[in-house]
Amino acid sequence: MAAVTGFAPRVRDGVRAALPLVPGPVLFGLTFGVLAQAAGMSVVAAVVMSGTTFAGSAQFAAVSVLEDGGTVVAAILSAILLNARYAGMSVAVASVFPGSRVRRFFESQLIVDESWALSGRSGRFEWPILVGAGLLLYVLWVPSTALGMILGEGLGDPNDLGLDAAFAALFLALARPYLRGRRALEAAALAAGITLVLLPFAPAGVPLILAAVACLLGLRR
Repeated sequence: MAAVTGFAPRVRDGVRAALPLVPGPVLFGLTFGVLAQAAGMSVVAAVVMSGTTFAGSAQFAAVSVLEDGGTVVAAILSAILLNARYAGMSVAVASVFPGSRVRRFFESQLIVDESWALSGRSGRFEWPILVGAGLLLYVLWVPSTALGMILGEGLGDPNDLGLDAAFAALFLALARPYLRGRRALEAAALAAGITLVLLPFAPAGVPLILAAVACLLGLRR
């Protein structure tokens, strides 16, 4: 009990650390709801997807495939490819998760780009920060999806919001604390170059995976 009590303030620190990011999951969630409706998904399906997948880029990729007339299998494969980056992220933070395998499994669902990045800013990953940030983002993302589905086209054209630029700005801001050394900068530049070269013709998710692999190999040298 003492350990849990001691962790509680740190979890709140994670929530506070994620507060500046609040507009992100709200806007992205609303937009995903609108796009999911346009792709023919039901409110229940979209909300369940957000609640179980909890991965914005993968969900956007899936609904984009469906909206373009692609199959469910193609949509799922696109989402899996984009989410493959979480394998390396999960390995990096696995040692900080306490408790049983069941508890670790459920808490690890809170590993998203934002919570992962915020939890490692001090130079080592911190479980309370990751969980606190992840919880805040989760409780914003799922209801925003539902609201986007309900309001639908009444929210306007999602393309007018400039979310593509917002995504890029968000990830650059999250990456900044990690780009302190020469090796990190070189690895990031290599990953960015690979992504930009492959984006015009590679399937969704493939550029990110290959860039991540190249980045990891570069850091190990």
